[in-house]
Amino acid sequence: MMRVDLGEHDGLEGLPRFQMAVQQVRRLGRLMYVSGGVGAFGLLLALSIDLFSPGSLWMAVLGNASAALILLAAGLQSARHVAMWRARALAAPVAADSPATAQALDETGWYERLLTRLSDSGESLVRHIGSSTLWLAGWAVLALIVIRAFWNLTLSGSDLSTSGNLVGSILLLLAFGLLVIERQLSSEPEGQSPEAGALAQLVRMTLIVLLVGALCLFFSSADRVWPARLAVLTGLLPLGVALEFLLRAVLSVFSPRTPRLEPRLLAASFIADLLRWPPRPLLALQHELHNRFGIDLRQIWAFTYMRRAFLPVLAVVAALGWALSGVHEIPMQGRGIYERFGKPVEVFGPGLHVGLPWPFGRVLAVENGVVHELATSVSAADAAEQTLDPAEGPPPGSANRLWDASHINEKSQVIASSAGDKQSFQIVNMDVRFVYRIGLTDAAAMASTYNSADIPSLIRSTASRVLVHDFASRTLDELLGEQRSGLADDIGKAVQADLQRLDSGVELLATVVEAIHPPAGAANAYHAVQAAQIGAQALISRERGAASDKAN
Repeated sequence: MMRVDLGEHDGLEGLPRFQMAVQQVRRLGRLMYVSGGVGAFGLLLALSIDLFSPGSLWMAVLGNASAALILLAAGLQSARHVAMWRARALAAPVAADSPATAQALDETGWYERLLTRLSDSGESLVRHIGSSTLWLAGWAVLALIVIRAFWNLTLSGSDLSTSGNLVGSILLLLAFGLLVIERQLSSEPEGQSPEAGALAQLVRMTLIVLLVGALCLFFSSADRVWPARLAVLTGLLPLGVALEFLLRAVLSVFSPRTPRLEPRLLAASFIADLLRWPPRPLLALQHELHNRFGIDLRQIWAFTYMRRAFLPVLAVVAALGWALSGVHEIPMQGRGIYERFGKPVEVFGPGLHVGLPWPFGRVLAVENGVVHELATSVSAADAAEQTLDPAEGPPPGSANRLWDASHINEKSQVIASSAGDKQSFQIVNMDVRFVYRIGLTDAAAMASTYNSADIPSLIRSTASRVLVHDFASRTLDELLGEQRSGLADDIGKAVQADLQRLDSGVELLATVVEAIHPPAGAANAYHAVQAAQIGAQALISRERGAASDKAN
């Protein structure tokens, strides 16, 4: 629609949008105050709830709804500014905007003259930028602050019960009222209200935010996380609209303003325009180019051909991409088990391989000669917490082998013991490690993939069973003495035999017994006993030597 220039156009009374300007000012003003008031009330309610129940679902739902209503009020205010210009151009009085008579200022003093100059400069700046631009930027910044204040993707599920259902019902009532307004705005002819279409899009955006918020409140529960996540992510919609409003307000500062030229609606949102079915993202661009520059893309042969060829080209690209999903790259340190229609048929080595596209064919990654070290006493969570120490720094705590300290890699084990002619048991701490890899054969690769869900857990459980059985027949003196050299070989052979019996595809390369000693609390007592035994043996040997000397 062509914009009206008061210096070149006469007969404004014959234009419907000028005839309805006064009624539009009043109606848009009422809608603006109602939406802004409801948004402010929701924001105050959210802040009040945040004082007593921080980090709850209420923050996300009420915050996003308030931000959407604030943006709707900003759009209504921008449209009201355009309608007020038409009303003034038609010389129709608008009671709500009649300025009050200001008292004359006494400009006899320098202070009064300074205030007058500052006031005139401020008014000149506002006239240059436009009050509607400043208001739109302010509302957009406020909406961004609200969304940022209540953005929290770590919200947990909460059971709101009756209060959630009540507030959800209120949101549905508000959404129904907005739906009525949206239908009225959409049905208005463009010649009578050019801004009705853009306002209907903003109402549609607010309607979606309220409906999603009500849905999250209805399905909120302590064991459900998705309502809280969805409520927070809904803020992306008003966030995008607020950023667009702010960008439009900033860019409008650099565009020349002509008081006699009919202004455009500044609060038109491209993001809100996408909320239609079927979506037409290029339609708004086409209309904008045609209205601003007179360029009709439909008359350009190249664009017409692109529109016709878009779907075939898209189908060809999608088919080509689907066919390329059958090409697989295997790294040098890996292998891949190729499944055709869910059945493993081959083990791929490093390189490029071609098979059936997904989902008819797929490749499962398998290690190829990667060596791992596993401590039987360290769980997966403890292993994840361990950090690598610098090579030039102090030695890590895991390198401490003193008996009087407990170590994360050690595990308590029950062993045999004897006290005179009685059988008993003792507890020792030990650190046993296994160095393993997936077997290099194709059968081992398939066995490790299909027969073992968690190889480290399988090795730990198997090793624990073997250690309990093997240590039950050994005493502490034997473990610390001559049998320690063959202990690692015996444990490794037993664990490897069990892993082969389970067809796990794991190959043990080495078994290392890092440490075996009494518990940290009994280490000093064990040392004292050992010292006493050594002292007793030394005393016996000395007395025997003395007796031998006397006999000779």
